Amino acid sequence: MFELSFIWAGIIAFAVLIYVILDGFDLGVGILFPAANSEQDKARMMNSIAPIWDGNETWLVMGGGGLFAVFPLAYAVIMPALYMPIILMLLALIFRGVAFEYRWRTQRWKPVWDVAFFGGSLVAAFMQGIALGALVQGIKVADRAYAGGWWDWLSVFSVLTGLGVVVGYALLGATWIILKTEGQLQRQMQIYAWWLGAGTLLFIAIVSIMTPFQDPEYFQRWLNLPGSLLSVLMPGAVIAAAWALFTGLNAGKDAQPFLAALCLFVLCFIGIGISFYPNIVPPGLTIADAAAPDSSLRFALVGTVVLVPLILGYTAYAYWVFRGKVDPAEGYH
Repeated sequence: MFELSFIWAGIIAFAVLIYVILDGFDLGVGILFPAANSEQDKARMMNSIAPIWDGNETWLVMGGGGLFAVFPLAYAVIMPALYMPIILMLLALIFRGVAFEYRWRTQRWKPVWDVAFFGGSLVAAFMQGIALGALVQGIKVADRAYAGGWWDWLSVFSVLTGLGVVVGYALLGATWIILKTEGQLQRQMQIYAWWLGAGTLLFIAIVSIMTPFQDPEYFQRWLNLPGSLLSVLMPGAVIAAAWALFTGLNAGKDAQPFLAALCLFVLCFIGIGISFYPNIVPPGLTIADAAAPDSSLRFALVGTVVLVPLILGYTAYAYWVFRGKVDPAEGYH
């Protein structure tokens, strides 16, 4: 039970991380959509994610479905605690997907769908950050059920994490557009990415300082040995990723800023994992306690070891097929 539950925790964490870094730049493009100076620039921004945006959300389904299947107690606690942000996020993703398709079918209503595409991206990103903040600050559990109130998810901390995710996704979107375009749009996004990078680092610093005060266990883990060593190593790694981001932007690199921005998100995700472990729902619901029976974990693992490589394979193939710059007139070249 112990070993299988922790293997499954790693699988779900991996699925969530892949979703964040893939759909993150996808949502970031939508957040930056109003900044486009022309219809041609808007078309190039949307064409850059057109072949992959829906596939990126596969990982959200896998993470949520996996949580329901192998950690049913965690699912039963998290859902009522975060009903509002999760519902708003899903509605925003649906509305955004509809807007993505409909704006190509109309001229008269195109500005309306442009606003819908931007609004759906913004709300989805903000709600994901809100949910993250609410989870970090802890969920009240009593008798193996959610024991908090309807508005416990809303706090200063969760709003800050929501804003941080919006700015961070916008950074990913800007660096993705730098990678996929050329000319004036690329130069515009290089400027935006510089300021968004500074904003992302500011939010990382604020949230990192506030996190140990959300729960005494976080404080003990980060500020006492051996955790205090991580309090030095993690900021050092973030500084290195930030250096790669800004030097890449200043040098006019295509790929380096995007890869550096992804590294920032991976490091933040690792930091959250360090804070949570061995809990799956802070402050007191552990991975082992929330897991399904051993037979269920083993049965689900058989299919997963086949499914995950397949998803990784077709995702990698899609990105390979649609590699290169977006042609303003023809799509890809």
